[in-house]
Amino acid sequence: MGRRREDGAGHRPNGTPSPQPRRRPTIQDLARAAATSPSTASRALSGNGYVAADVRARVLEAAERIGYVPDINARTLRNRRSRAVGVLISDLRNPFYANLAAVIEQQLRSAGYHVIVVNNDGEQHAEVEGARTFLAVRVSAAIITPVSDRAVHMLMDDGVPVVQADRMVDGLTTDGVLVDNVQGARRITDHLIGLGHTRIALLIDETGWTTGAGRLAGYRAALRDAGLPMDPDLVVPTRFQPDTAREAVTALLDRRPDVTALFAANNRLAEGAFQALQEGGHRMPDDISLVAFDDVPWMSMVSPGITTVDQHTDDLGRACAQLVVDRIAGGAAGHMTVRYIEPSIVLRGSTAPPRTSPATPVHPDPGPAAAAPSA
Repeated sequence: MGRRREDGAGHRPNGTPSPQPRRRPTIQDLARAAATSPSTASRALSGNGYVAADVRARVLEAAERIGYVPDINARTLRNRRSRAVGVLISDLRNPFYANLAAVIEQQLRSAGYHVIVVNNDGEQHAEVEGARTFLAVRVSAAIITPVSDRAVHMLMDDGVPVVQADRMVDGLTTDGVLVDNVQGARRITDHLIGLGHTRIALLIDETGWTTGAGRLAGYRAALRDAGLPMDPDLVVPTRFQPDTAREAVTALLDRRPDVTALFAANNRLAEGAFQALQEGGHRMPDDISLVAFDDVPWMSMVSPGITTVDQHTDDLGRACAQLVVDRIAGGAAGHMTVRYIEPSIVLRGSTAPPRTSPATPVHPDPGPAAAAPSA
């Protein structure tokens, strides 16, 4: 086997010189090209400090002409923190989380921050690895949909401000932005009760996080206020996968054919429930009504459309981004801020009075923020 020729002159095996990498322009190069000082060039690029408009334009033109790119690593070493914000998301394949991450990124980018998005697939070890990545690049802050308290503790211990999004871990004093899960679940259950349903099943995947716990609490409160018994057999636990949700719904309806309405606690469970009802020949809403928590695009594209709780994900993402910007700027220092997004009900064709209802149902107002039925 032949050996590759190597020498100190950087030649290829055929003796021709190897191309040398282009030297990256420095701030000094930029200052010379723009006929100004390095400090003025730096202020013109960062926007920090006064620079005359014509000088700023000259610096930006020179940067484009010579291909100058700021050395973020050097700036990070000087300032200890970068202009990067870490976003640790549970499942980017889920439309809710994908949209949440996109809104956060857009808002922070417009505020002058770089965003590093890490998907942890709902796994604790992946969440911790994501936190280590954030610490390695010295993020200025982090937004997390927490799986456990480990990643949040790691970041807080290093002085990184954390905003918990969508759900919060008990016992951690950080900022947070949450949907009012109790009110959303209560209103959607009230809607079913108002239609005359008394045997309403809840399909839910977890109650350890504030999301699931709040939705279970809202469901129970609506039944209690209506004087309906809480039947434990109608609270159906399952895993956060459409396939397992489909199996759980099929088993429920085999066991309890008296169920006239089903509440799926998130969009993934609703997907499985919809499939189970179709495969089992259950007509919606004639045989059974279906509602869900979290309005995602497919729910308005199927027939019938799914009546659901809209979490207003855009508002959630914008609030998270603004909290981060405020915290980095030093706002509300030492005070934990938790903001709540008020959900609304979107009425579609998947709900109607049960066929066995003995009386004309009363339709309660699903809430002041309820949306009109879709066309």
